[in-house]
Amino acid sequence: MTHQELFSEFLSLPAEAQSQVARLITFFKQKYTYGEPLSSGLNTDLVNNEFIGMWRDRQDLDSTIWVRNIRESEWSKSHD
Repeated sequence: MTHQELFSEFLSLPAEAQSQVARLITFFKQKYTYGEPLSSGLNTDLVNNEFIGMWRDRQDLDSTIWVRNIRESEWSKSHD
């Protein structure tokens, strides 16, 4: 079936069926559309990137202690 024949078949459907086909096409476009590949022009040198590890020496930002404290306080609460 050619594109023109397919489109003619689509147009011959009642309005509700055309709406359903349009929704189905939208669904499939969302399901099978993937993100754009990264451009080769992007800076991907993470080893020398100034933002990587910028807070590594901050002792007050230890997330494991923070997470542990949150878990202890939330999990120790009694739930009615």
